[in-house]
Amino acid sequence: MISSVEIILRLVLGGLLGGLVGFEREQHNRPAGFRTHILVCVGATLIMLVSIYTFIGPEGEISRGADTARIAAQVVSGVGFLGAGTILRQGSTIKGLTTAASLWVVAGIGLAVGGGFYLGAITATSVVMISLYLLGNVERYLARRKRVRELWVRVVDRPGQLANISYVIANREININKVEMNGPEFLESYQTDALRVTFLLKLPAKFDDNEFITSIMEIDGVLEVNWEGDFFENGGSNDDITG
Repeated sequence: MISSVEIILRLVLGGLLGGLVGFEREQHNRPAGFRTHILVCVGATLIMLVSIYTFIGPEGEISRGADTARIAAQVVSGVGFLGAGTILRQGSTIKGLTTAASLWVVAGIGLAVGGGFYLGAITATSVVMISLYLLGNVERYLARRKRVRELWVRVVDRPGQLANISYVIANREININKVEMNGPEFLESYQTDALRVTFLLKLPAKFDDNEFITSIMEIDGVLEVNWEGDFFENGGSNDDITG
């Protein structure tokens, strides 16, 4: 029979491990962040505990022929629906797959903690953190080596805006591989209709990021710019949003 202290320990540990992964997602402003990952991990831990307790007999032993994985197995399919809500499609671009995968892994970590498999849960959390922090930098480094970068610009909805931005890009001998446009939508913070234009750019060998972003921001009607995770806002402070 699992003691009350052991039950509390497992639920708290599930919250801590889920929170570690969620903190990284929260830093990158992902749809599912700190609290969501904690809730998923604690929930999976609790469901695993319930699954075990359901089949424990009066003598503290698991009943013969009992399937302790029956309830816990539903976590996998349930988290799949939750993860699908974090996946966003913008034109031909799909975002949120990493966050959906992190929710799925966190649920697995919670099941491991609930089942008392602490070594597996802690090791899996360590691997996930290494993947999200260190390998994310490697991924961005490889993308920079290919000199393919993503730029999105939120701009006031008026004629000629796409041409103005394209002129600044072409004037620096940058190739435009793809253009996507979303909107228009009314922005309360700016009290105007705005478009979001996303460019996939192939940069030349010699390129000045700061000068390029400054030129984009100087275009009349440009409200916000995101350059590979670095966020800039006209009339406000600039915040780094890496990811």
